[in-house]
Amino acid sequence: MKTRYNSIFALVVISLLTISSCKTEEKTKKTAISKDLLKENIIPKPVSLTATGSSFELNTKSEIHYQNDDLKPIAEYLSELLQPATGFKLPVKVMSSMPSTNHIYLSLSDSIQNKEGYQLTIKENGIDLKAKKTAGLFYGIQTLRQLLPANIELKEPQKNTWLIASGTIIDEPSYSYRGAMLDVARHFIGVNDVKRYIDLLSFYKINTLHIHLSDDQGWRIEIKSWPNLTTHGGSTEVGGGESGFFTQEQYKELVKYAQDRFITIVPEIDMPGHTNAALSSYPELNCNGKATKPYTGTRVGFSSFCTDKEITYKFIDDVIRELAAMTPGEYIHIGGDESHATPIKEYIK
Repeated sequence: MKTRYNSIFALVVISLLTISSCKTEEKTKKTAISKDLLKENIIPKPVSLTATGSSFELNTKSEIHYQNDDLKPIAEYLSELLQPATGFKLPVKVMSSMPSTNHIYLSLSDSIQNKEGYQLTIKENGIDLKAKKTAGLFYGIQTLRQLLPANIELKEPQKNTWLIASGTIIDEPSYSYRGAMLDVARHFIGVNDVKRYIDLLSFYKINTLHIHLSDDQGWRIEIKSWPNLTTHGGSTEVGGGESGFFTQEQYKELVKYAQDRFITIVPEIDMPGHTNAALSSYPELNCNGKATKPYTGTRVGFSSFCTDKEITYKFIDDVIRELAAMTPGEYIHIGGDESHATPIKEYIK
């Protein structure tokens, strides 16, 4: 009889402990906060967006996982991007399959057709980002940035709950060439400012940066075979303020920085017009053999290479050769606009 009572007592204790454990688990399990993906502003607008009305919370225990070693740099980029504002140093780990909870998982998949396309799936327990190529993962990360609170872009830790609305985004570009132009010839800006501009372009999935490197008011790229282009031609700008130029090493640095953000730089050397900075630097490029005065105004159409001189074509060959050697992209822009000072007969030749 005593044994029977002991058994019953033991069962009661086990039942009470089980109920207590379940209640504790219910208390510690956090209910996901409702958030509507359809109300988020994503630029450019994705091809397809489906909302599920919940959210994923990025926190100190979140981890970034990637499919294979080729994706380690993009995973580290994401971790570094999120750290300043969140204060979280999210671990980055290689995993061949998606983990079960509290993760951002980056992978490549042939199910994505476009080489710049991606699919971003956000659930309460984690985020799955897949793409055909690494470029697609990069663009998916930019979308992820836009889904976080705006102060994710700040450089100091913020007191925030970092919620991302749940659902699925499928996206690919409508245009393969998505470009912006930066004129550093009329007003020179330095390497760090150009990098900042590149960062802003990448945020909106721009993939081409056209840099206007020469004009009447200034020459901004070092050409070693024609050094006066920068020592003299790079010393002025519109309004006469302090100016400058990029050394070849600085230009290569910008090209690499852009490449790391899936942006191709297209350099422009304007010709045969918009060339006063060159004509002022080398008198032999002028038809009369005399150097022009440096120009700091805004008028256009008054300058032109002398198309009858052989030295003009040597100059162009040298400039394009040196610039091409530093430019891995397919194109170099040669301007061609507003050359009003070039005689019509020279075009006919």
